[in-house]
Amino acid sequence: MVVKQSSLETNFTLLFRHSYQRSALWFLATAALSLVWLLGHTDCAAGKPPVRPDFFATLKTRLVKDGFDKSLIRSLYSKPGVTFDQRGVSAYFLHREATLNYNQFLTRSSIGQAIDYLGRHQKTLKRAQGVYGVDEEVITAIILVESRLGTSIGKRLIFNTLSALAALDNKNTRDGLWHSYLKNKTKESRRRFDTWASRKSAWAYSELKAYLKYVKVQDIDPLSIRGSYAGALGISQFVPSSVLRFAQDGNRDGRIDLYDHEDAIESIANYLKQHGWRPSLKRREEFRILLSYNQSKYYANTILNIAERLAKLRTKVRTN
Repeated sequence: MVVKQSSLETNFTLLFRHSYQRSALWFLATAALSLVWLLGHTDCAAGKPPVRPDFFATLKTRLVKDGFDKSLIRSLYSKPGVTFDQRGVSAYFLHREATLNYNQFLTRSSIGQAIDYLGRHQKTLKRAQGVYGVDEEVITAIILVESRLGTSIGKRLIFNTLSALAALDNKNTRDGLWHSYLKNKTKESRRRFDTWASRKSAWAYSELKAYLKYVKVQDIDPLSIRGSYAGALGISQFVPSSVLRFAQDGNRDGRIDLYDHEDAIESIANYLKQHGWRPSLKRREEFRILLSYNQSKYYANTILNIAERLAKLRTKVRTN
């Protein structure tokens, strides 16, 4: 009897201790979760942005591994203005060159504006034609189509655009973009999106590295340059790798700034010369070279049509 009573008391004591430990652990876990929730809501109440997933974690690691300064990369990606631009990325994926209306640049109004541009920048255009052998009408036609003569250069931060595209090499990032934004906006398949994202992320990573090199050499704030959702910048709409290879200091101020007309004009002329342009080419040869600027045949034909119309009008004005 005494033995049984002792066993019962012992079992009860052990059960009580075990229950107490479980209750204590449950209480601590609940308290911890409540604290996290409370802190999160306190931040929101205080006007602080909610914690978001780091879309650029893998990208930052790659950049540091490829030789970029760790503190610089950390600092850049911690800036408030640095975001994953899902709208820009989506617009790029949904973009179709064939749907663009390049004929709008052949209207009387557009041609008239281009004639005015030729007059305003006559000295720079003639110098570029003399040095590089590229017709001033061709240079003007490119500037008309690319940026409406410098009046439409894009509003997206180049750093954000290239970072977001480069980050698409991560499957989780692609999954999130597809399901949260793209799936209901396109008739394209997920497989096609993955193929596009894989190709574009590799391209964008290379362009991002070129961009960081460019702004470092020119001592420019990386978050100050805006351009298109395809990562092109300036009046000439060069991608960063083209800036490094072909951009010129047209106004001789010691800096390369493609938002300056003189720099942009001379840079376009140099680009075309380096791709084989020379005086008195046949149209089919000019067409082939323009495809290096933009792979659209519609684009290349439009540039040549604009240039021919400008040349004819200027000749007509001179004869009158």
